[in-house]
Amino acid sequence: MIFITAKFRVRPEHADRWPEITAEFTAATRAEPGCLWFDWSRSLEDPAEYVLVEAFRDDAAGAAHVGSEHFAEARRTLPQYLVETPRIVNMTVPQDDWSELGEMAVTAG
Repeated sequence: MIFITAKFRVRPEHADRWPEITAEFTAATRAEPGCLWFDWSRSLEDPAEYVLVEAFRDDAAGAAHVGSEHFAEARRTLPQYLVETPRIVNMTVPQDDWSELGEMAVTAG
């Protein structure tokens, strides 16, 4: 799978509305057949920073995402809300879902 984590520094005046601002883009991406997940989180240290964790089935699914109309629309509309260009880590990993963190295994009881 293609595993991507990106950090978005949102202008402080728009930070509380970021989930609303990105709602259509998020929904459209999650509806893509090759999207495994597309999840936003807000930083605990910086309330104007959001972290996006996303995964796509394979290179073709990633390319379909980048080539989609909703991605093009996001490129046109989202930068106005940002302080800087988002930072990203993009890797191909040999799995298709989350693995368990064995070092913190939860046992029944």
